[in-house]
Order: sequence, then structure tokens, then C-alpha cells
Amino acid sequence: MEDTKVISLLWRLFIPNATVLMVAGVVLAVQPANGRVVSLGAGVLVMLGVNVVLMRRAFAPLQRLTDLMAAADPLRPGHRIEVRDPGTEVTVLAEAFNAMLARLEGERRASLVRTLVGREDERRHLAAELHDDIGQTLTALMLQQSRLADQLPASQRAEALDVRQGLLTAIEDVRGIASRLRPEALDALGLRAALADLCDRLSERTGLRMERALDADLPRLGPDVELAIYRVAQEAATNAMRHAPGSCIRVALRTEGDAVVLEVSDDGEGFDRDAITERGLRGMRERAVLIGAHLDVAATPGRGTCIRLRMPAGTAPE
Repeated sequence: MEDTKVISLLWRLFIPNATVLMVAGVVLAVQPANGRVVSLGAGVLVMLGVNVVLMRRAFAPLQRLTDLMAAADPLRPGHRIEVRDPGTEVTVLAEAFNAMLARLEGERRASLVRTLVGREDERRHLAAELHDDIGQTLTALMLQQSRLADQLPASQRAEALDVRQGLLTAIEDVRGIASRLRPEALDALGLRAALADLCDRLSERTGLRMERALDADLPRLGPDVELAIYRVAQEAATNAMRHAPGSCIRVALRTEGDAVVLEVSDDGEGFDRDAITERGLRGMRERAVLIGAHLDVAATPGRGTCIRLRMPAGTAPE
């Protein structure tokens, strides 16, 4: 591109206009006087037509550039201006804008990697502290309470049982929080088992019906990709329960051609697309960008919501 000779817009307009004027001058010089008015009018019309065509062609990339600048979003990468007439000032500007978009998307993705990796490391650390420190402390307290309860008179054992039940509830709560921070099933058994466990826990906690359709024959995915898919499913299901409660949420994971597709749909109220940024979808889009996937949201008020994450094979980062 650096070696391409740029033709100035001034010359692209001046040369055709000068040519029309020269031809008109020659025609007027050899024509009788009574026909010159008609020839002059025809020449003006031709010049106007040439200018309209040239201006539309010259500024069409500028209009596409304006539209793309208005719609540009780092969380929806890949949009570029199609350069059809290289070597002009406007197309040079369009190519520079394309290069700037590519650079910004790369920087945005690198920033997302640092942010999300740091966030997951912190979650892993907190989950370990909850499990190893607080969880073990509560377990030790429960064992100590059991020994003390055996020494109490029968009249006080009912209260001791209430304390024991409270400790058991606290232990389960700590385990649940630790599991949400860092799903053990994902590390131990893989994505399919982790999604099944997520559905079971959400159904138990909320009483909603959780349907799942998880293919067993999935291509091998890296740990970062599996974690991103899991987090998108977790956030999508949580959003459905929080913002558009219905009677059923369905989680599907399957292959479509050379792509892995996650779908989380519900039969709730749906929501207005203008409110999407306020519905926790930004984090899901960030994770989609991180693994090179595409996130699509189909939401209609009163007709439910479907969140679809599609990751073509070979696009995930190593």
C-alpha cells in the first residue's frame, strides 16, 4: 500500500471537466451560430452528469467509512470497509481506518486477556481460601459441636441440633460459593459435566426447570475456551432468572459443522434490545472476543431470550 500512487481528488474531477469543456469549445467553434445554444446546453448537462457520477464514486467510500465509524464496536470485531478503488485519497483514508480498527481490536483483546485472566486467578484464589480455610474451620466447629452435644442433657439437645443444622447449612453455602467462583467439575470432569452440574445446582437453588442437551462427541477444547463457554452459560442462565423469569431454561451444547455452539434459551418475558448493555451481556461479549467466538442475542419482550455463542474451529487462542 505504501507504494501505491495516490490520485488527488482535485485532478480526478478537474481532468474530466476540462475534457468536456475542450470538446464543447471545439464543437462551438465549428458550429453555426444558431446551433450553439443547443450545444452549449447539452455540454452543461453532460458536465453536470459527469460531475454527479464522479462525485458519487469518489465519496462512496467516505459514506461507508462514516457508517462504519458510527457502528464500530471492539466487542463485535471483524467489521471492515471494502476498498473497491485503491489509490484515491478517500480509499487511503478507509484503509487507514481499517488498519486502526485492527490495531484497536488487537489491543482490546490483549487487555481483555489480562483482565479476565486476573479475574479468574482471583476467583481461584478466593475459592481455595473458602474451601481450605473457612470450610475446614466450619467442619472442625461442627465436629466439636457434636462432641459437646453428646454431653448435654436431653432437654438441651434440640437446641444443639439446631446449631448443628446451621453449621451444615453454612458449610453447604461456602461450598456453593466456592463452586460458583471456580467450578470443580470443570477442572476434574470437563465442560459437559460442568454444565450438567451447573443446571442441577441452579434448578435446586431456584426451583426452575433446567433442560439440557449436551453432546457427548465434542472436539477437544482448551481449558481457557472451556472456562469461557462455562462462564457464558452461567451468566446467561443467571440473567434469565434475574431479569426475565420464566418456567424453564434450556442449555444446549453441540457441534454445527466445524463450530462448537452453546445456546441458552428461556421462555420468560424477554427484554428490549436497547437494554442489552444493562443485562450483564457485556461480560459475555468480552469472553466471546477472548476466544474468537461470535455472540448473538435474540430477545423479544414477551417471547423469551436466546443467547447463542458460536466458536468456529481453529479460532480459539492457543
